Amino acid sequence: MEIQEAIRCRILELAAQRKWSVNKLAERSGIAPSVLKRTVKPYATVQRTSVETIARLCIGLEIPFKEFWDSPIFDEITTKQQEAESK
Repeated sequence: MEIQEAIRCRILELAAQRKWSVNKLAERSGIAPSVLKRTVKPYATVQRTSVETIARLCIGLEIPFKEFWDSPIFDEITTKQQEAESK
């Protein structure tokens, strides 16, 4: 799984744990709902979620920044370079 897909899955996972919609998470995080939707929806157009966005999400979720990354979702990250080398 690529990093952006893992970030997308983690955001959705954390919102689902709280039974929050993407709109509610965006509102609590001070992020425009349209911006967050471009990150997490199946038609996501964001290719690199910024550290600032993740930090704001953590504030909205009331979790430490470190906790965002503490998930098995990030255990099997592949980079584009690794994918290219394996071909």
